Amino acid sequence: MRRFIVIGVSVASALALLGCGERQQSASTRKADAHPYTTATGTHTASGWKAGDAVGWERQMTSRTQNGQNEYTRTGGR
Repeated sequence: MRRFIVIGVSVASALALLGCGERQQSASTRKADAHPYTTATGTHTASGWKAGDAVGWERQMTSRTQNGQNEYTRTGGR
């Protein structure tokens, strides 16, 4: 009887330790992202902008940052 208790405790301990392991969670291959100005098309782009225009993209992003996300300039700087 004592032998079964020892075996049962050791099996339970082994199963508990198996739950503590962690598998590696990484993708098998890494894809390189494309530049945002090369793929942006559709109804949500600024009017007059063409895909592939890097200078225009940077200008638009700067304008959005200064006019839309900067609370200091939106409130008049007071």
